[in-house]
Amino acid sequence: MSSISFPSNNSSFISGASSFEHDEHSHTPSFDNVSDAFHMNPLSAHPPRTPRPSTGMGSSVYGTEVYHKLDETPETKTTYEEDSEDEDDKARAEAEGKVRKEEIWRDLFTTSNGRDKALKIMQYSLRLYLVFHSGVTATSLLKNRKSSSWEADILKRFESTANGFSLTRRCLILFNWLVPLTSIMEQHNNAAVSGGDSSRKGKSKPLLHTLLNSPPPVLLDLLCGAADDVYTFHRLGMLGPKLGERAGRVADWCWFAGTLVNLVENTVERSVLLNLQHEVESRLYKESMSGQTAKSNPTANRIDDKELSRLQKQDFWIQVTRFKLLMDLIFVSYNVFRLNRAKRPVQTITGLTAAFLSTAKLYDRHKTVLIKAAKH
Repeated sequence: MSSISFPSNNSSFISGASSFEHDEHSHTPSFDNVSDAFHMNPLSAHPPRTPRPSTGMGSSVYGTEVYHKLDETPETKTTYEEDSEDEDDKARAEAEGKVRKEEIWRDLFTTSNGRDKALKIMQYSLRLYLVFHSGVTATSLLKNRKSSSWEADILKRFESTANGFSLTRRCLILFNWLVPLTSIMEQHNNAAVSGGDSSRKGKSKPLLHTLLNSPPPVLLDLLCGAADDVYTFHRLGMLGPKLGERAGRVADWCWFAGTLVNLVENTVERSVLLNLQHEVESRLYKESMSGQTAKSNPTANRIDDKELSRLQKQDFWIQVTRFKLLMDLIFVSYNVFRLNRAKRPVQTITGLTAAFLSTAKLYDRHKTVLIKAAKH
């Protein structure tokens, strides 16, 4: 197909088309290299259209180099994003290789929380040894009193060591009630500042009002920390037995209620996370069913794959936290409801399991921090 002619002056049409082709502000590419150009009617009310690929006989009018120019920017951008993501993955892999396990344990033990977990593992490991060897020692005492005297002495030493670990752990978590108290004071100060700006009277609500309006988990942490400190001072001999036992009961009830609240929050958080994970999986499934692969749409597939792996890892640690909370709930239920049947073995196993789970989570947290620092 050559050119379309109109029953008017052709020179005006050609000049109008040529002026449009050389307009530098136009987003439509010029067709200078095409011999048979399409001439636009300047009297037409419709604006010029962006050329589309044609399947008819006139496909040679819109050369293929036009579409290579149009697709040049997205392809370059996609390649740049892929290269940056590959470099980020390589940097993370190199950072993981640089971080050693000794460094992670060193940073973990420099914190009071890390030392508490280490002492908890040692404490309940000794208690587990005592649980499994108490029956054997009792039978050996009946058979041979001379040879079993040193065994009884070792068991007494292990029992004293486990009690010492317990008291040391309580001293490490002294004054933990300052954390929720600080958040309550910040909330009170913010409310006072906002109230003073709005009313300009300089009057603020009392601290008791802010304390009562605080979230229940914060109040439970505050009360539990204060009661734990009173019980610790009783264990140290500074307070009497009556006050110490009452404080221990209050701390157990606060621990029990706080564990239930954390279990509810954990369940809600996991449900939200599973919904997000289901959305990503559905999107990947639709892309696979529509014929899109990692080669046809590499950026979208890579982003979805990374998002899915991130959500799966987060879901794993949420389940670890839930299992740890269940162990804590079983442990404290024996103290709250004063259960005596199989109390020592059950509390030993649940306490040791909770210690390993919390240590693993803390280890992963410190590892992530060191990897991020090594990348920079």
